[in-house]
Amino acid sequence: MTTLRVAATFDMEHPSREHQLPGAPALILDTLRDLGVRATFFVQGRWARAYPDLARRVVADGHLLGNHSHHHARMSQLTDDGLRSDVLAAHDALLEVTGRDPRPWFRCPFGDGHDDPRVLAALTDVGYRNVHWNVDSVDYAPATPLAGLAERITAQAQAIGDGAVVLWHTWPGTTAATLGDTLGGLLAAGFALVGVDEL
Repeated sequence: MTTLRVAATFDMEHPSREHQLPGAPALILDTLRDLGVRATFFVQGRWARAYPDLARRVVADGHLLGNHSHHHARMSQLTDDGLRSDVLAAHDALLEVTGRDPRPWFRCPFGDGHDDPRVLAALTDVGYRNVHWNVDSVDYAPATPLAGLAERITAQAQAIGDGAVVLWHTWPGTTAATLGDTLGGLLAAGFALVGVDEL
């Protein structure tokens, strides 16, 4: 039987909605540690400077580090120079804070520009490639119900099959509350949880 791989990915950024949970990033890291899961974290440069201990813990816990821009702007709305400047500012912040080079892993904020040739070319110019998702937890939406969330994510990953990439964020209380059940459901369904570098 072929093992199906799924990448658990997290955008680690400043909260943008009211259903944030203080302490959620640490709880998420605790859950991953307890389950022995290696994930991928796309970390906003400004966030890493604001929370250096948590950013360093991502690396210390063995997770894959990626770049999530510095200001969380929509990439398609930036000029080429502005895009490169923003990405490199985050790169420098992450390298300084964590000691780890996040290249080549990048995730466009909001997913904006993930299929824009101009954006992708500018990312390539600075040594990055974008990693999009194909399973969305929708944890950023306040109306996303906790009930059935784990089952929905597992079903979507099964529909994708090998190479599914799940998007979560590290600030919603929704994610902290349901992550253990969701990862457990994926494991029970026969998935191997891997970093995006293993896909």
